[in-house]
Amino acid sequence: MDNKRLGSVELDEKSLGSAKGDIDHERKVAMHDLLQENSFAPAGATVDGPYQLKLSEQNGRLIFDIRDEQGGELVAHHLSLAPLRKLIKDYFLLCENYYDAIRAAQPEKLETIDMARRAVHNEGTEILLDRLDGKIETDFETARRVFTLICSLAMRMGRGTA
Repeated sequence: MDNKRLGSVELDEKSLGSAKGDIDHERKVAMHDLLQENSFAPAGATVDGPYQLKLSEQNGRLIFDIRDEQGGELVAHHLSLAPLRKLIKDYFLLCENYYDAIRAAQPEKLETIDMARRAVHNEGTEILLDRLDGKIETDFETARRVFTLICSLAMRMGRGTA
């Protein structure tokens, strides 16, 4: 079993309002996919995984609270959300448009919106990977799923449109 992986992921739920069904669906799919396959370890880790990750937001900063398998604290990284804020807003709007097009049965719009949504998602993933460099060792697909969780966290906090 690979020891550079996440065994559990949690989003800080305190003080969050209820989420739209579409946002919750995005989060659940990303969470499921992330736990099925991922590559994740604190940079220079001396403790083997699987690791526990809790994502939260505090004062405009994203907190990666990383713990060992037994819950012992390893490291907490605080990253500014500022470099991701516009992409989160764009991603949120594209997701809304995508789900509206599905509900309105407008398949001609779906492909265009989905391509734009994937492009914004990939750009956010690249920025996240850059921000995690030297802090957390991960691959593109894992970072992509984490970006989705960050978006869902920001959207649930009402910041997806801020």
